[in-house]
Amino acid sequence: MSADEKKFHSLGPVEPIPLTIITGFLGAGKTTLLNKLLRDPALAETAVLVNEVGEISLDHLFYEILDGDVMLLPGGCMCCSVRGDLVTSLEDILRGQDNGKSTPFRRVVIETTGLADPASVLHAVMTHPYLVQRYRLDGVVTLVDAVNGGSTLDQHREAVKQAAMADRIVLTKTDLGNSGDVAALRARLKKLNPVAPILDAAKGEVGVAALLHAGLYDPSAKISDVKRWLAEAEVEEAEHAHHHHEHGHHHSHHDDRIRVFTIASEIPIPAATLELFLDLLRSMHGAKLLRLKGIVQLAEEPDQPVVLHVVQSIMHPPARLPAWPDQDRRSRLVCVTYDLEPAVIRRLFDAFLEQPNVDAPDRAALLDNPLGFGRPV
Repeated sequence: MSADEKKFHSLGPVEPIPLTIITGFLGAGKTTLLNKLLRDPALAETAVLVNEVGEISLDHLFYEILDGDVMLLPGGCMCCSVRGDLVTSLEDILRGQDNGKSTPFRRVVIETTGLADPASVLHAVMTHPYLVQRYRLDGVVTLVDAVNGGSTLDQHREAVKQAAMADRIVLTKTDLGNSGDVAALRARLKKLNPVAPILDAAKGEVGVAALLHAGLYDPSAKISDVKRWLAEAEVEEAEHAHHHHEHGHHHSHHDDRIRVFTIASEIPIPAATLELFLDLLRSMHGAKLLRLKGIVQLAEEPDQPVVLHVVQSIMHPPARLPAWPDQDRRSRLVCVTYDLEPAVIRRLFDAFLEQPNVDAPDRAALLDNPLGFGRPV
């Protein structure tokens, strides 16, 4: 027994800390939702764990409320060694609180990468002998993109599991989708998960009261597949622990057709060039572009970077930051594609950078409205 565990037992029973998992496929809006929730005073004392994909960390830059309470898990999927890092991080924040070396917290929220298998995360939290005493799994919130949700469920097993294992399902972007398609998606989600309330983010149905305090997680209330997925996660963890010393860690449950890669450039990019690159990328490869998140240094105003968020052919309104959030001033784009090789996008990006004077809207107009590149394709 560790020193922390001995200290815990010596103090007697302690009320378990509620832990909420926010999941959902790429581009569903997890970070946007979490930013909204963190503005609520009820979550003022919340520790946040973020898991992201890509060799360059970007997702933590998109949080508006940090206050030292956001911890970044290594890039990749929530499985194997990353699952181990999740357990270590949960132990570390307990240790910091028990020793009085960190800000006290009353809740923990884990935001998984969009490629996460929720069964691995749930298994790690529900079966660890120490964590199960100190944390209470208080629900899984799954976000589903109303525009791309149907095709995502068709193509990606992770998305199906994320929806089926949820205690709360949040539909996002319903204001952008066809009403008939949204109704069909609702019916499909209800069949996957008969007991989870389906909330509409665009109608303001999400908030702390609606999403949290779901009660102790109960797999028996879900479809029968959920218990099987949790059992599979247990077997996979045991097999990994047995073979890890022989093979090292190079493992992923993701579809082999999914590619995660980063494009970075130290050259400031003219707004016109960036607009044309994004428009062409979406028109040519939008269906295969699962997600693009980035921070870009514009040539016109290099001290105020632009934040980009693209999901398939939908580009969210770009946001201008008042200053760089860290010391790295490179333009960085993290891309996740399906059936599309990274070299295709890299060649396209390089071609535009090498031709900064390609035909574009009038430069004066761009300077008047440098963030005007959000038009639908």
